[in-house]
Amino acid sequence: MDQFKAPVKSTSSMVMMAAFVIVIGGMIYAESIITQFLMAFFISIVFAQPILWLQKKKVPQGLAITMVFLLIIIVFVGFGELISNSLSSFSENASVYEQNLTDMGTTVMEYLKGYGINISLGKLTDIFDPSKVMNFTAGALGQLGGLMGNAFTIFFLVLFLLLELDSFSAKAKAISINTNISTSYLNTIGVSIRNYLSIKTITSLLTGAIVWIALAILGLDYAIIWALIAFLLNYIPNIGSIIAAVPAVLFSLIQLGFMGGLWTSIIFVVANMLVGNVVEPKMMGKGMGLSTFVVFASLLFWGFILGTVGMFLSVPLTMTIKVMMEQNKNTKWMAVVLGTEEDAQQIIDEEEGE
Repeated sequence: MDQFKAPVKSTSSMVMMAAFVIVIGGMIYAESIITQFLMAFFISIVFAQPILWLQKKKVPQGLAITMVFLLIIIVFVGFGELISNSLSSFSENASVYEQNLTDMGTTVMEYLKGYGINISLGKLTDIFDPSKVMNFTAGALGQLGGLMGNAFTIFFLVLFLLLELDSFSAKAKAISINTNISTSYLNTIGVSIRNYLSIKTITSLLTGAIVWIALAILGLDYAIIWALIAFLLNYIPNIGSIIAAVPAVLFSLIQLGFMGGLWTSIIFVVANMLVGNVVEPKMMGKGMGLSTFVVFASLLFWGFILGTVGMFLSVPLTMTIKVMMEQNKNTKWMAVVLGTEEDAQQIIDEEEGE
């Protein structure tokens, strides 16, 4: 009888792997619709908190949802106007930046000639073309603004989800009664995602504020734009803050010269070290429950499957999967692999204590 067990287990593993590949392929194919639902779901989790707070203050649900949605609309319209005005201002000052670039190129050429290196001015201007920097920035902001896909669809998805906010607890209770399935972990998932995104929003705002104030003092044009990029990309773990610094540093080289570029780099490094290594760990408490390697790997994995949205939501998505895996004995070991050393040690201590 034992001779048949190994082939059965092998076949079962192959079926699971095939199913996994099929699911991943389906997600990639349906990326556009999946990202809309995911963004609507996570936005609903975040904005459910202020709505519930307003309801506790005796504000009717409809009015509370209206107030939160008006705030969201005002913020998005404000960002749009900010980007539009900055691009218009750049067009007016383009000749000044081009002259600065020419002067800087001449200085670099003379310096390199002293070491026997000859580079044409044309090549330098191609590399540090101010219009390319601003076009890249505008394009990046455009992608970030449109990363939710169809904003109109997401608007209504979020609206209907929030309108049914009160019914979720009743539905979860009914499911647990009729199916004998515990749904308590759903609350754990919601709390974990809400805490992570709320803390990440606060720390991203703090990062953006520090960058804005410091760059404004430095005298860099469009400081609010560079701060906005720092705020948005701070949601992407590990590499977001590095990517955010690139356009600002390049533009500061063009406008303020080499020392300006150096100071801009220092500002971004200090802001991200201060917030990322001091403020955020204290606010996160025990952390996200994910190992550092898993956080970076999930960034690559979800970015490959769902693009920019996957990169922004990589940590919440992986946290959700980890919590779900913890509920099943057959998959609990996967949750341990995704977790931290402290989580694994806690399980070992509990086992030894028994």
